[in-house]
Amino acid sequence: MSVHQNQSEGKRKTGMRYLKERNQKIIDAVIKKSDMVCPGALALIGIYGSFMTGDMHEKSDLDLLIVINDDRGWQLGCAFIQDDCQVGHDIYCTTWESLQNDAKYEHPNISKLMDAEIVYCADAKYEERLRQLRNGAKEILSAPFSQGDYAKAENQLKEAEHYYTMAMVSEHEPDVLNGAGGAIYYIENAIAMLNKQYFHYGVKRAYDELSAMQDRPEEFCRLIDDVISADSAEAVKKHLTTLMKETMAVFRHVKETLATPDRTAAGDALTGTYEEMYSNFRNKMYAAAETGNRHLAFMSLVSASAMFSEIESGVNIDRYDVWKGYDPRDLHKTARAYDDILKAYLKEYEKAGIQIEHYSDIEAFVLDYQGFM
Repeated sequence: MSVHQNQSEGKRKTGMRYLKERNQKIIDAVIKKSDMVCPGALALIGIYGSFMTGDMHEKSDLDLLIVINDDRGWQLGCAFIQDDCQVGHDIYCTTWESLQNDAKYEHPNISKLMDAEIVYCADAKYEERLRQLRNGAKEILSAPFSQGDYAKAENQLKEAEHYYTMAMVSEHEPDVLNGAGGAIYYIENAIAMLNKQYFHYGVKRAYDELSAMQDRPEEFCRLIDDVISADSAEAVKKHLTTLMKETMAVFRHVKETLATPDRTAAGDALTGTYEEMYSNFRNKMYAAAETGNRHLAFMSLVSASAMFSEIESGVNIDRYDVWKGYDPRDLHKTARAYDDILKAYLKEYEKAGIQIEHYSDIEAFVLDYQGFM
């Protein structure tokens, strides 16, 4: 090793030694302050982030998991800038409730729960409590991918769709970029959860982790980079649309590979649904046709489609597409098409052995309803 290399290595070791000493001073300060201002409120302290993963450098701040037992512990939190090396620090406290929520794996940013190296513990019972939370999360992560896991990932995708819409309807570039940023954040979360993984490292290594995931769009990171490298609002929207489409395609593929969930037999679950769709939408469709009210026809079909989707999610029936006969230029045709959907749906009643509830007049209904027939 050359003299120059020896000097560089010596500086590096000196720098790392300084960082460790600095970190320990911060940790000691937190412990001492807790003893002074909120004794009993501090449960444990852990290190996560770059100092846990080995990605630290001379400008790295210290990421601490500071778990507090009660509201007095919030006094331990603060943010400050260390002038001598121009590093900012954020001493942030975490409650047990927050960790319990993380352990449910509703999002993939749980590294502080799962990976933090415990450096201080006020009582062994706190370390045991943390261990139990970690084990609960590990059980969730290690279980086979299920419909419930897909639903969690889909929740992240829905958040991405929200921000995507914000970006697409915005006219000012900063608003477009903010929307795109939110969409990318939740798309990355969605893909992580679709693979039932969480992010172990920081944003600096996000591409490494995302690229290693199996269920993701092809050239996923390039698609993200296309968005953040775009030089105009319109280009951002164009590339963001491609990213959303590719991500949604992956979700559709994964959904198709999932085993069909056990759904209840039709029976009582279908009873009344035909009558409800007849009551709620049929006459509206014909009224819309008579008056030329496209909005009434369209929104009635929106509601009918939602009702069919709800039924299909819980009962083993065929698929019914209410939009197949929609023609905004011919609402009479649209109304007749809805009638055809209802007639086809009657086959589900027949298969389930359900009779339509109908009466010749209101008097007949009243008598039957009151138990006189």
